[in-house]
Amino acid sequence: MPSPADTHENAASRATGTELVRFENVTKRFGGTTVLDRLDFSVATGKHVTLIGPSGSGKTTILRLLMTLVKPDEGVITVDGDRLTHEERNGRLVPAGERHVREVRKKIGMVFQHFNLFPNMKVLRNVTEAPVHVLGLSKDEAEQRARELIELVGLSEQLDKYPSQLSGGQQQRVAIARALAMRPQVLLLDEVTSALDPELVAGVLDVLRDIAQSTDITLLVVTHEMSFARDISDAVLMFDKGRIVESGTPEKIFSDPEHERTREFLSTVL
Repeated sequence: MPSPADTHENAASRATGTELVRFENVTKRFGGTTVLDRLDFSVATGKHVTLIGPSGSGKTTILRLLMTLVKPDEGVITVDGDRLTHEERNGRLVPAGERHVREVRKKIGMVFQHFNLFPNMKVLRNVTEAPVHVLGLSKDEAEQRARELIELVGLSEQLDKYPSQLSGGQQQRVAIARALAMRPQVLLLDEVTSALDPELVAGVLDVLRDIAQSTDITLLVVTHEMSFARDISDAVLMFDKGRIVESGTPEKIFSDPEHERTREFLSTVL
């Protein structure tokens, strides 16, 4: 009989090629509270995996661990075959140094709940700044890429505006373009519409649907927008108290969930 970890891993990465992200026995505590409890799961290259569950169930902590905003207390995180939090020295696995972490983190992009744009930079420079200074792209190459991405998110006419001159939905679309400009292998989306006025949510979700359908980027998504999760996901993982209680295709999870906790949660959000 397969273990729960085997089941969840298969749901997130089956029928694919390379494994891109792997959590192995990852535990994270804040004080006396265990937020993630010996978590095992993986995401395959090019797949879209959505994490759902009640607030406090550990979903956003997974994204924060991948961005190295927090560190695991136990376990190993691997991205594209490279350990994120550890490296091998003299045949031993030791905590990773900052240089190693920076190199692995280049493979990861994240769009946060709040846009975090540079307020003193216009839209174009917001998108080109990191590719020039972190990836070492030339200004011309970065600008060409930025213009393509800004067009992709529907903001070509806003290149010369500052963030304060844009709506919340427009700012979030700039944040999406900025994350994609770093050419990440996996893009993390953390409740990207939760800070928006309701009338602006649909436009941002439409942009993300287009990206999911028109690119081969891997997505790891935390959202309470269940219709969006159903539309773009290859696999959905249901979290509760730091553990995956159920996983499967969106059709299975949303139409015929097996676990009582999943049914309870979906009854409150659908």
